[in-house]
Amino acid sequence: MSTETDILVLGGAGVDTIVHVPQLPLPYADSYMLPAIERRAGQTGDFVALGVSALGLRTHHIDMLGDDHEGDLVRALHRDRGIALTEVPAPNGTKRAVNLVGPDGRRLSLYDDSRAHEADRLPEATVRELAARTRHAHVSITYPCAFALPVLREAGVTISTDLHNWDGVNDYHEAFAYEADLVFVSTTALPKPEQTLRQIAERGRARIVVGTAGADGSYLLVDGELTHIPAVVPPAPVVDSNGAGDAYASGFLLGWLSGETPQRSALFGAIAGAYACTVPGTRTDCIGRDELLARAAEPESGGTA
Repeated sequence: MSTETDILVLGGAGVDTIVHVPQLPLPYADSYMLPAIERRAGQTGDFVALGVSALGLRTHHIDMLGDDHEGDLVRALHRDRGIALTEVPAPNGTKRAVNLVGPDGRRLSLYDDSRAHEADRLPEATVRELAARTRHAHVSITYPCAFALPVLREAGVTISTDLHNWDGVNDYHEAFAYEADLVFVSTTALPKPEQTLRQIAERGRARIVVGTAGADGSYLLVDGELTHIPAVVPPAPVVDSNGAGDAYASGFLLGWLSGETPQRSALFGAIAGAYACTVPGTRTDCIGRDELLARAAEPESGGTA
């Protein structure tokens, strides 16, 4: 296969409004005086595209965007970072959310569900053309990316996805969970994390399933064997967990596409995720390839020189 792109990211483009609150959950009150309320482009697909691009992988992003100010912010973000963007008109406008961020960096996201429309689709011909020129596709679970999965499978590219805080039951996530070769899922909402990781591997196509557990590290299921990957100490104080899971996926993909073992790929993911927690939610900074590899070589990280 002749490729021009290492990773094609599908979906997950949008704009977040960041609100720093004194605590989570936020007690009821008539009003709060807050340090700042800021809006910036960057949702899950944007963050993965930014992350893998910062790590030196050739990146292309496709999603639906509205003819609105939020869409302009997303377009400007990709233009400024030099990331190729194919946009499909979104009749209901660009996706948006409000993120409440507590003092410890924890996040509560409120998504505007009115932006999706049941007729929304990424054009098959466009997806097929982009897939023919890429090594790998990372599919966000945002609507309407599930409809693109058969096209990607026909194109013969490997597929990854992040199920985020799936509860292991909601059938919306199943198409993504069982069609991807590499699956990431947060353990936050899973009553029995190991059972769900094994369920994904047994019912689907995944060769690798990763359960991310924040400060508790991550869990790697490969060929039926479950391994715990310790968390990496962040290089600076934790200020915001927004984008940490996307950063973890980006780091893991760098290792995986470079031929590293799943364990070392998970180390790359842990390093990238830890770095993301030190970046305020109003910014979109990502760890670079040189810094990630240098940190991976440090003995305390679990890496080797």
